Amino acid sequence: MSRRLQLANLAGVLALAILCVIQWKRDRALNLDVNRLEKARIENEQTIAEQQKNLKGLNSDLAMFKEQLTGARTELSEAQEKLHDVETQNSRLISERDQVRESLTNWMNAVHVRDERLKEANASIQDLADRLNAAIEKYNELATNYNSVVNDLNEARQSSTNSATTRP
Repeated sequence: MSRRLQLANLAGVLALAILCVIQWKRDRALNLDVNRLEKARIENEQTIAEQQKNLKGLNSDLAMFKEQLTGARTELSEAQEKLHDVETQNSRLISERDQVRESLTNWMNAVHVRDERLKEANASIQDLADRLNAAIEKYNELATNYNSVVNDLNEARQSSTNSATTRP
């Protein structure tokens, strides 16, 4: 019985050793899983912290972009108003330019008509000047003839007075 007890004791010790090895393997696997999960948890917390930091940055960027968008919309609205004003002024200036062109065309036509009339008047004046010169030449010729006749008459009178005074 002591041998049986020794064998039973040996079998119990072997069973206990096998049980310890199985438990150790299981606990080791569980411990590795726990370590892996803890490492994953720490990495996830770091990732979450980074994402929260990024989220805060993105939220501040979003707020800044919203402000910029609001400013851009305001600037766009002002630019559209200015564009409308410039387009209105441009239309007015185009209308004025067209009126000035029309006035200039009318003025150029009037100047052309005036130039034609001046040419006609100049031709008329030239004709009158030529006729005046011809009349002056005739007058001078007439005056020369008159003077010649007067001189002839004066000479004839003087000769007749001289002959009358020399006749007794």
